[in-house]
Amino acid sequence: MKDDRPLLVFFWSERPARRMESLLAHLERKERDRLRVRRVDVDASPELAERFDVHVVPTLVLVKDKRAVSRLDGRTSAPKIEAMLEPHLPELAAA
Repeated sequence: MKDDRPLLVFFWSERPARRMESLLAHLERKERDRLRVRRVDVDASPELAERFDVHVVPTLVLVKDKRAVSRLDGRTSAPKIEAMLEPHLPELAAA
């Protein structure tokens, strides 16, 4: 089954991104039907960080249809993350 939900990639490293982890965990639970979240440790995967032009951690990159459509560099707040995501998330079907 193909998963068409947008993918939020969280580029991080151990020290500076710990504070954002709880935000991402909450968002991942809240939006699980509309969004996939993946974490990329830039120290363990420098080639992927380079591919997405990540120079600051933490960085959030939203990938949709195999291309980056939005990003937030540096620490940020839940409202800013949600504002970035909302235009790109699919509507939930009525129950």
